[in-house]
Amino acid sequence: MVESPAAQYVDTPPEPAIARDLVRRGLPVAPALIVVCGLLWGVDGALSAAYGVALVLVNFLIAAALLAWGARISLTMLMVASLGGFLLRMGLILAAVWFVKDMAWVSLPAMCATILVTHLGLLLWETRYVSASLAFPALKPQRERS
Repeated sequence: MVESPAAQYVDTPPEPAIARDLVRRGLPVAPALIVVCGLLWGVDGALSAAYGVALVLVNFLIAAALLAWGARISLTMLMVASLGGFLLRMGLILAAVWFVKDMAWVSLPAMCATILVTHLGLLLWETRYVSASLAFPALKPQRERS
């Protein structure tokens, strides 16, 4: 009997793999963003960009953990984790920005630009990759060796 491809995701949800893929793709791009912000806004811009990239990458990891947790429980909990998690994560990002906004090393334009560009850039990048392998998002199936 042939097992369906979806059966492998029962024990291994795809969300953490997608989040790890986003982080893996975001880390090499981070230095370029930090340098660009450093050139535009100085040292404060570079530090703010690094903080912004860290916020975005942690946000994706938290999102994956919440979605994987909700999916294990029920479809309703998946929806609760999706909407509630989004509101919670956006609140955490707002709080993280609010907490540091008056510190001497912060350049709000650099931080906000980095958060926006990093979120949208990584999501567009991953969407393009996932659409190329829709049946196995972020997880290419291994061919069985004969």
